[in-house]
Amino acid sequence: MFSFMQKMRSFQRNFSVSSSFPLLPLQLPSPMETHVWFVLPDEFKSVSLLNQYMELLSPCEKENVLSMRGDQLQKRALLARTLVRTPIARYQINNHVVDPRSLKFKKNIHGKPELVWESDDGQCPSPLHFNISHTSSLIACGVTVNSPIGIDVEEKQRKIKNNILAFARRYFSLYEVEHLSAISDSEVQRQEFVKLWILKEAYVKALGRGFSAAPFKTFTIHEKDATNSGASEVVVESSDHPVSLTNNWQFGLFELASSHYAAVCMEKDKTSDVAMRVPMRLTVRKTIPFVEDICISGTDAV
Repeated sequence: MFSFMQKMRSFQRNFSVSSSFPLLPLQLPSPMETHVWFVLPDEFKSVSLLNQYMELLSPCEKENVLSMRGDQLQKRALLARTLVRTPIARYQINNHVVDPRSLKFKKNIHGKPELVWESDDGQCPSPLHFNISHTSSLIACGVTVNSPIGIDVEEKQRKIKNNILAFARRYFSLYEVEHLSAISDSEVQRQEFVKLWILKEAYVKALGRGFSAAPFKTFTIHEKDATNSGASEVVVESSDHPVSLTNNWQFGLFELASSHYAAVCMEKDKTSDVAMRVPMRLTVRKTIPFVEDICISGTDAV
């Protein structure tokens, strides 16, 4: 029996990809809005569709996908690159969409991928920022305009092999360890640990400096008291930098596909007054590129 990638290579010999793909244009995210796109790898079974995705990738990306060991790892790597290329290509910048195959990417000095935008004057910084995260069963990509972003996802039922508090003492701040220690219900404690972990991951990814430049123990994630509007706020406080540095970030914590927790961190709108800033909004879409998009929600971040 042919493996997943063997089937794709066999199909490629008899398949000519169209010069243009049916991608519908999208409006850019508004200020302080995050668009979250996600796919469920188990739903992708069509070899012809996966082959179309492969044709979107650069030669280097194709090589990286095919170098993965095992069909499932190759499939997830392919879907991750497709999930970056197809939504970004649909956003209307200068009143037109672009061919997803023409998109170019680079990495910053810490290794975070960034979009290289082509203009009439050559390459320029892209107004679009993105970040991607995945588990074995879900891949998510967050997109913002003019705001650095980090996203992290994890299965809600993720089991922690180590003792949770011992693990937390190794990586979390004292405040966070005390917060977890105060939770007597072991299942609630596990859920809270997972949420804290992905919030911290999202913050580090939004900073774009890598884990070594922002170790988990050097900052604290906690929930701020509810405001007059009744909304609570997730905030970050750093032990190594002035508080003003970490006031630039806003968080969203929510569920995806009823099976995963997701956390988003994005830089606040610098044009807004601190006291009157625009709260983060989330627009979440489940997608099968070239087939359908399903808008899950369009609400304020939880």
